[in-house]
Amino acid sequence: MDWVWNHLGDIGGMTLDHIGLSVPPIVLGFLVSIPFGYWASRSAVARSVLLTVGNILYTIPALALVVLVPVLLGLSLLNPLNVVAALTIYAVAIMVRSAADAFAAVSTDVQQSATAQGYSSTQRFFRVELPLAGPVLLAGVRVVSVSTISLVTVGALVGIPSLGSFFTDAFQRDFFLEAAVGFVLVLVLAAVFDLVLSFLGRLLMPWNRGARLTAAVGRALSPPQPTSGGSG
Repeated sequence: MDWVWNHLGDIGGMTLDHIGLSVPPIVLGFLVSIPFGYWASRSAVARSVLLTVGNILYTIPALALVVLVPVLLGLSLLNPLNVVAALTIYAVAIMVRSAADAFAAVSTDVQQSATAQGYSSTQRFFRVELPLAGPVLLAGVRVVSVSTISLVTVGALVGIPSLGSFFTDAFQRDFFLEAAVGFVLVLVLAAVFDLVLSFLGRLLMPWNRGARLTAAVGRALSPPQPTSGGSG
């Protein structure tokens, strides 16, 4: 464990680098997926095309995409923006499906009621459809966060610092402890991100927490159902 204590500064720096590369793709993936997901929920053709494109993009190997992005954007191979751009593509590929499902789950009756009350299409989207789609969107963002934090490590293969650098360095030096530290930190970071997103979801969507509570109370107060094994 002496190596850990002697390299706490490096561990902290790599962790911050990893967070810096993880947050932008998660945020950008969410923001970009909202209009595409909404469009997909309103058009069967758009849904088929967008989800097919998303599936294709997600099958591209991460390392190949990290190498391809600088060619397309005209950036140097070691520019961290390459990892951000590549992971944003993956994030959108995942989130579009979640966003499409989220908006499709909003009841047509609710939408019509909002329109009947005088809401414009923009007001209906921000005040009715987006809040109701929130829980499903949050679930999608949580999946994206775990995926993104894992994929950031690929950038280390082309020299972009992150917790993945511990893997490449450990492989070159045949030093298992360093790889284990990187592995554990990636898992911890993914768990922390998930907990933070879950907390933000409860904070920003109290109606969802209330819905779960109401359902739980309803189940608790409902009379017990007879079982098939009971006596006649």
